[in-house]
Amino acid sequence: MSRIQLFLPVTFSLLVLAYMSVFYVNEHDKAILFRLGEMVAYDFKPGLHFKTPIINKVSTFDARVLTLDAKSERFLTSEKKNVIVDSFAKWQIGDVGLFYTTVGGDEYQANLRLDQIMKDALRSEFGIRTIKQLISEDRSELRRTLLEKLSPTASKFGIKLIDIRIKRIDLPQEVSSSVYQRMRAERERVAREFRSQGSETAEQISAEADKQKQVILANANRDGENIRGHGDAQSADIYAKSFGKNAEFYAFYRSLQAYQVAFEKTQDTLVLKPDSDFFKYFSSEN
Repeated sequence: MSRIQLFLPVTFSLLVLAYMSVFYVNEHDKAILFRLGEMVAYDFKPGLHFKTPIINKVSTFDARVLTLDAKSERFLTSEKKNVIVDSFAKWQIGDVGLFYTTVGGDEYQANLRLDQIMKDALRSEFGIRTIKQLISEDRSELRRTLLEKLSPTASKFGIKLIDIRIKRIDLPQEVSSSVYQRMRAERERVAREFRSQGSETAEQISAEADKQKQVILANANRDGENIRGHGDAQSADIYAKSFGKNAEFYAFYRSLQAYQVAFEKTQDTLVLKPDSDFFKYFSSEN
C-alpha cells in the first residue's frame, strides 16, 4: 500500500473527527450539551464550541420571541356574565436547561402550559371586574397585573414572559342580543322623549304663531276700518261739496252711472214707468 493510499483515509478520518468535535451556536438559538443522554451544559454563547465526538450530543432550540395565540375562551365577570376573550402572549426561552427538563424542549408543550396558566390568571382577573370596567378601563393596567402574576410561574418552565395582550372582548350571542335589545329600548325611550318634547315645543310655537296671527289680523282690520272710514268720510265730503257746486250736473252724472250699471247686461229686463225718475234725463224736455 502506498503512502498516498494510506494518507487519504487518515486525513478523511481526521476531518470527520474534527467536524464531529465542534458545533456552532447561532445568535437566535440556545444549545444544550448532552453526554450519553445526560445534560451537562447549556449556557453557551453564540459562536464556535467544542465537544467530544460520539459521547457528546448537542440540541439547539429557537430563542427568538415566540407567540402564543390563545383560543377564544369564556370567562365570568363579577356580574356573573359571560364574556368571550381573545388574547395572546409573547415569550421566549429564558433558561434553556429548565425549559428542557420541564417541557422536554417542546414548543408545543410550552404553549400548552403557558395557555393554561394564562386562562387561570384571566379567569381570576375577569372575576373581580365588571363588563364596564373591562371595556372602559385602561388595558395596560390589566396587562401589568397579568405579567406580574404569570412571570414567576412561567419562569418555572424556563419561559421568559415578555408581553400579554387582550385582543378582543365580546359578549356571547345570547347576551349580545339581550344587551342590544336593552340598548334599542333605551334609544327608543330617548327618541320618544325627544319627539314628545319636540311636539310640545311645536304646539307652543304654533299657538304663539296663531296668537300673533290673530293680533296682526285684528290690528290690520282695525287699521283698515279706520282708513276705510276716513276715506269714506273724505269721499262723502268731496261728493257733498261737488253736489253743492252744481247739483244738476251731479244728478245727471249719477244717472249716467246708474244707466251704465243697469244696461251693462243686455239680457236683463227692467219694468219701470216711462215717467219715473230713472228716465228723467231721457226726456227731451230736459
